[in-house]
Amino acid sequence: MANSTDSFERRANHLLRSIRLCGGCIPLHSLQCQVSNSVIQTLLDKELVQVQNTGRGFLLEIAEDF
Repeated sequence: MANSTDSFERRANHLLRSIRLCGGCIPLHSLQCQVSNSVIQTLLDKELVQVQNTGRGFLLEIAEDF
């Protein structure tokens, strides 16, 4: 039986791969129905992604240091 932590890590890794495949950034509003806020927050806390305000919305992008 899969551990819930393993499942959470899989979702976080899937999100990182998806962002990379989209050119390194993705509109944050497009993720609201697909990814839980806790997954996004965890990646932000680990400084793997960052949020950029474009003036017309927010982008979730791979952190430059990552």
